Amino acid sequence: MKSPALLLGLLITGLLVIVVLMFGLPRYNVWQQEMAGKAEMAKAEQNRKILIEEAKARLEAEKLNAQAEVERAKGMAEAMKLENGSLNETYNQYLFIRTLEKLADKGDLPQIIYVPSQGLLPVMDINKKKNSLPLSGE
Repeated sequence: MKSPALLLGLLITGLLVIVVLMFGLPRYNVWQQEMAGKAEMAKAEQNRKILIEEAKARLEAEKLNAQAEVERAKGMAEAMKLENGSLNETYNQYLFIRTLEKLADKGDLPQIIYVPSQGLLPVMDINKKKNSLPLSGE
């Protein structure tokens, strides 16, 4: 049989553990919630800083795009001065072809073979006869 002193010691130890847990667990939960709140606050602050930096980057990009647009407009104005304020038909055809090439390079247009004609109209298919399309009702 076990000694009564050992049983008494185990009983007292058990009671002490229960008392410590009764007072310690609520305090631990409060501390844990406080730490979780601080971590959440730090995360929110970091997210705010990230959003601010992204907004600053977008603003800088817009400023640079605006400067590029101003420089492009200055170049256009200078080109028009060189043409004495009026662009001739050949230059207009050049600009039109250049625009088509840029669109085709981006993949926005299929490959285009441009044959300049009167009025800047491209000839789409030069092999078709003029009256090869059936008239309605035929």
